[in-house]
Amino acid sequence: MATEILAEIPSLAPLDPYNRQLQQNVHPPEWVNPLPKPCYDLAVIGAGTAGLVCAAGAAGLGASVALIERSLMGGDCLNVGCVPSKALIRAARACHDVREAGLFGVPIRDSLEVDFPAVMQRLRQLRADLSGHDSAQRFRSLGVDVFIGEGRFLDRRSIGIGRNVLRFRKAVIATGARAVDLPIPGLAETGYLTNENVFCLTARPARLAVIGGGPIGCELAQAFARLGSQVFLLEQQRQLLPREDRDAAAMVDKSLIHDGVQINCCCNIKSVTSRDNRKCLALECPDAASELCVDEILIGVGRAPNVEGLNLEAAGVGYDKRGVQVDDFLCTANRRIFAAGDISSPYKFTHAAEAMARIVIHNALFFGRKRVSALTVPWCTFTDPEVAHVGLYPAEAEKLGIILDTVMVPLEQVDRAVLDSETTGFLKVHVRKDSGQILGATLVARHAGEMLSEITLAMTAGVSLGKVASVIHPYPTQAAVIKQAADAYNRRRLTPRVRQLLGFILKTNRW
Repeated sequence: MATEILAEIPSLAPLDPYNRQLQQNVHPPEWVNPLPKPCYDLAVIGAGTAGLVCAAGAAGLGASVALIERSLMGGDCLNVGCVPSKALIRAARACHDVREAGLFGVPIRDSLEVDFPAVMQRLRQLRADLSGHDSAQRFRSLGVDVFIGEGRFLDRRSIGIGRNVLRFRKAVIATGARAVDLPIPGLAETGYLTNENVFCLTARPARLAVIGGGPIGCELAQAFARLGSQVFLLEQQRQLLPREDRDAAAMVDKSLIHDGVQINCCCNIKSVTSRDNRKCLALECPDAASELCVDEILIGVGRAPNVEGLNLEAAGVGYDKRGVQVDDFLCTANRRIFAAGDISSPYKFTHAAEAMARIVIHNALFFGRKRVSALTVPWCTFTDPEVAHVGLYPAEAEKLGIILDTVMVPLEQVDRAVLDSETTGFLKVHVRKDSGQILGATLVARHAGEMLSEITLAMTAGVSLGKVASVIHPYPTQAAVIKQAADAYNRRRLTPRVRQLLGFILKTNRW
């Protein structure tokens, strides 16, 4: 059975003790599906973040819940996304810190050696250790009926899984998304890596081509370069992280180059062939055509929704190439069926999936009217430095006819960043010019993802940037950049007329 599961789910390779532990938790080979109840209050297809939160939350409120998963419980985040990638990035950051230790008067006399198999073993061990939280056994203990297998809608009110029929009052589609197949001639035949199998590597590729300069591509390109691979990052557009602030993208570009990544923008890949045990990419770049031969190719661009096999037509659920179609309440055309997470959202983030799942619980089970458009969703690209963003970009505000006032504070003006030698970065806060309401922010810093939440909270609570200045921050911290931005904004409000008025008040109130 273990061999069959391994063949079916390649992300479980190699089948060492850690992946066996993972398998035992999130796709137990000996699992016996329960006898279905006559009708479930909530049936959930997909046990990624959105599905797990829906199932646990509903069961905790007393609902009868069925949870269906055909692959690995925990979804992308646990198995092939957030968890393994951040374990890899942390190891890569340790390598970088050792190499840069001379900046702090701690020079490394000997050459640095990376034990890549040990790096990947640590990754698998940590992933296995965390998998118990998403395990089939844990969810059964929560009162959820867990079904391992492929579920498909039979009609508008029932789901088939094997020989079982699960009837439901309400249902949630939470089947997520997967890496896209790029239509490059020869790529499929030559073979390539995605986030779904790159963490199975046990040997470091000497030469690695990464296709895609978005978050996944930039994160993994930098990590593998720091771990000792020669990395070539290929991007079709003019800049890395094309959706992000241009200044932020430029800082990431510079950091990747410092780490040895060779960046090629505005390049098209015409074809891929195998030669001398290498994978050769025919490139068409602005200057000239060229060929790049590497040991592995990693695809770091694009996601496709997992709608295949669900028989959505029978359920009366609409979908397109972007995924399942939902309204602002996350309800599909079938008013009994909702969708949450990557399958239905442009925000392909674990934290966004969790937030949407909470909306589904409220709206599906308690006739709520919570709107997904009311969410304030931050995100972070975990390069070094990290790029974190929340809210509007200036171009988006301009399209909406909103006049912005932008405050920018470079990290080189923050004492703790100077002391840490981590001055690469900045904070930009975009506020409504007439009120100081925070509408968006971009933060570039080594720990930007940890620091952004204060701004997200202020936006969610309707706290103006000027008011943030009254928050006392411990000194010295890098998060003080937020208070400095608030102070800078308040200083701008001291117009010559206001200064004149304050001067008059001071003169007339002297003792």
